[in-house]
Amino acid sequence: MRRLLLAAGSALITACAAVPAPAQTPAQSAPAQPAATAPAQALDAAERRQVVEQLAAKLDSDFVYAEVGSRYAATLRSNLAAGAYDGLSDPAAFGDKVTADLQAVSRDGHLRLALMSAFTAPRPAPAAVAAAPVSTRPSGPPGMEEAKMIGDVAYLRFNMFPQDPAVAEAARAFLLAHADAKGVIIDARPHRGGGFEVMNAILPLLYPERTALVRLETRAGPEAEDPVVDGKYFIQQPSAPAVVVCDHVITPDKAETRLQHVPVYYLTSGKTASAGEHLALAFKRTHRAVLIGETTRGAGHSGSLQPIGDRFAAFIPVGRTFDPDTGWDWEGKGVTPDVAVPTDQALDEALKRLAATGVKTS
Repeated sequence: MRRLLLAAGSALITACAAVPAPAQTPAQSAPAQPAATAPAQALDAAERRQVVEQLAAKLDSDFVYAEVGSRYAATLRSNLAAGAYDGLSDPAAFGDKVTADLQAVSRDGHLRLALMSAFTAPRPAPAAVAAAPVSTRPSGPPGMEEAKMIGDVAYLRFNMFPQDPAVAEAARAFLLAHADAKGVIIDARPHRGGGFEVMNAILPLLYPERTALVRLETRAGPEAEDPVVDGKYFIQQPSAPAVVVCDHVITPDKAETRLQHVPVYYLTSGKTASAGEHLALAFKRTHRAVLIGETTRGAGHSGSLQPIGDRFAAFIPVGRTFDPDTGWDWEGKGVTPDVAVPTDQALDEALKRLAATGVKTS
């Protein structure tokens, strides 16, 4: 029931279809001398043609918007016939050129072609990341970076929502252990994406009533992977034959209800992406949390990493998440906060607001 959505090195998984996520490469200690990296084997005309034709077919059959997928496919086929990719023997340059051609047709925060190794191998952080505000820099492995009490406030900080039962259980266990907290702050400022497992573990502790958070729409068709719903968190809704629609639904925890009535604050930044934005829209639409910080990244289409040819891969967006009342989604726009402040001031602002209601914050 999982589909991966990658956003600038981040991920969201939607429940309306299934595909395994690419394996993550474990971090390794740096060698005394940098290891030499063998150059990738040069591309020939046959491989370029194979990759372009396979990618065009995938986009034509699977892309979230059928009309846009057809335009992507037509552009790739036209460029191939015109010789636009002739002479591109370097795989990285070829992937960048194809990606740029697709983005010129219609911008998408996730669509990308590259060698499979470029998606699975860890990459050094660019200088822009190192120079970013501390509040937006991920630290540690993907998941929950910190969980602590700040006075009477339960504070959880995530750089990702991995599809990892241990992370989901740790987040839920922390809230259960501090169910007498007078407020909850979820810090998603460094959040680069992920899936639903963590959300589905903690949200029943925060919602007092059964609530439909947002709606998900996934492309369906003879070439697309079969969409599914689980009947618990993802409830199928009526739809046209070309798509599968489901609502992300939360049912309150009946055994522990104390946190279902305390104020919740959700901290965002321009780096908050994908699954982090899904939760931002869910909180904002249902008025269960106050969003504080900056407008999120704007990467809203769900999809999966698909093999293309023998050594390439592409992230193919096949679905979107949106507000069922208005049809609005955050792709290319981001979710705006309820309280706009510079990202490094967001935590202080949330604590100040809680303290103004009499909650102990130190």
